[in-house]
Amino acid sequence: MLQELWSFRGRYRILHLTWFAFFLSFVVWFNFAPLATAVQEELGLSAAQIRTLAICNVALTVPARIIIGMLLDRFGPRLTYSVLLIYAAIPCIAFSLAQNFSQLVISRLALSIVGAGFVIGIRMVAEWFPPKEIGLAEGIYGGWGNFGSAASAFTLPTIAALLTIGAGGGMVNWRLAIALTGIIAAIYGIIYYRSVQDTPPGKVYQKPKRHGGLEVTTKRDFGFLMLMNVPLVGILAVLAWRLSQVGFLDRTGLIITWLALLGLYLFQAYKCWDVNKELMTGKKRYSAEDRYNFSQVALLEMTYVVNFGSELAVVSMLPAFFEGTFGLSRQLAGMIAASYAFMNLVSRPGGGLISDTLGSRKWTMTVLTGCMGIGYLMMSTVNGSWWLPLAVILTMGCSFFVQAGEGSTFAMVPLIKRRVTGQIAGNVGAYGNVGAVAYLTLFSLLPEGDIGNRVFFQTLGVTALVVTFLCWFFLREPKGSFATHHEGEETEMALESLPVLADEQHH
Repeated sequence: MLQELWSFRGRYRILHLTWFAFFLSFVVWFNFAPLATAVQEELGLSAAQIRTLAICNVALTVPARIIIGMLLDRFGPRLTYSVLLIYAAIPCIAFSLAQNFSQLVISRLALSIVGAGFVIGIRMVAEWFPPKEIGLAEGIYGGWGNFGSAASAFTLPTIAALLTIGAGGGMVNWRLAIALTGIIAAIYGIIYYRSVQDTPPGKVYQKPKRHGGLEVTTKRDFGFLMLMNVPLVGILAVLAWRLSQVGFLDRTGLIITWLALLGLYLFQAYKCWDVNKELMTGKKRYSAEDRYNFSQVALLEMTYVVNFGSELAVVSMLPAFFEGTFGLSRQLAGMIAASYAFMNLVSRPGGGLISDTLGSRKWTMTVLTGCMGIGYLMMSTVNGSWWLPLAVILTMGCSFFVQAGEGSTFAMVPLIKRRVTGQIAGNVGAYGNVGAVAYLTLFSLLPEGDIGNRVFFQTLGVTALVVTFLCWFFLREPKGSFATHHEGEETEMALESLPVLADEQHH
């Protein structure tokens, strides 16, 4: 597979086109962090308002990933990804034209939907690669795509500075840079639609029988699903409270928002009931072979809270962390902070490859999560007295385990239940954003400086170690982890061969 990877033919062509779509969605999604101080200076924002914008940047990705997962299972990844990339231009341009904090919040919330693009590529790659290679393939997709955040941190401050010259000076540079990222994404959305297919020739794109909610296979799992849906809405209630603290929402607006979120949860519960009502009323019973254990989905959601959730949070604060802790320029701090996301090029594919070759996806997940927790606890000790290169090396080392853990998570996701892979990927991916909003909300409440940074990284480390123990005791190896074909493909291939066999018998 590693030799054929550079061929740009067949499934590898689809892989390259798809990871680049994800790369651009990440460039768009994280075009604010490296330019945050420039935005703050021009519009006179407080530190609390800047931190709140960082939360808004990941907020609506939570419901968006669930909705995108449903649309993905229904319409396929080709159309879904193309539309999302074209949409990205709208909030980017709106953000670049904003003149006050409220306009920044609204456009940033709208832009956070672009972060849902990740789950689309998970399904696309899973359609084109067999289970025995799924870890490396999904790791390349996720890791090389995630590098978009590093590309933003590394290049946008410089691009913004160059655009300042072309625009005649002033502070319009960040506006032009952010608008440009959205326009490029939209152009690629058209290219992507014209260049890919949902499945290899002859394969059937499996869809759930009913749409609107995640299908479960036991009554007990339905109750577990309802419980795990609570944080997906609850974290948005936390965001609404935080927006009220910085003056975006008054008390009436906060109450209305909370009631709307309650209505959202009840609507989501109804849609899940509608999909699973035959099971819950006893009219349908799944055979043992057709069941899957939702507790495994819940555990993968927890792993994604602590690995991808922490990455989103750290990427959002790391440029300012290096700028403030070591007294660096904005451009240099952005480049150094990019070292964290730079590791995505090798670490996330590495996590998937380890998961493919070690022989146990469970223990790969457990060990990587534990090492991540230890790495964050070590990062909590970094302060201005550290030798800067040593701090960068530690950041990159911790980043390896974070992103390898992400690769390990999504080496398992496509193996849970094939026909609802999009929705499972959406739910697991949404929990990454639940973690990001929770971590960034905590960070926004902490004091600036070494104390706040220390508590922030300690929190990341401790929560990762808690999830490590959950994986150790409760995570199970997925069925068919290293099979040659995905679930159901053997039946498809057998059916396709029947006419051939009949024709041979006739002759």
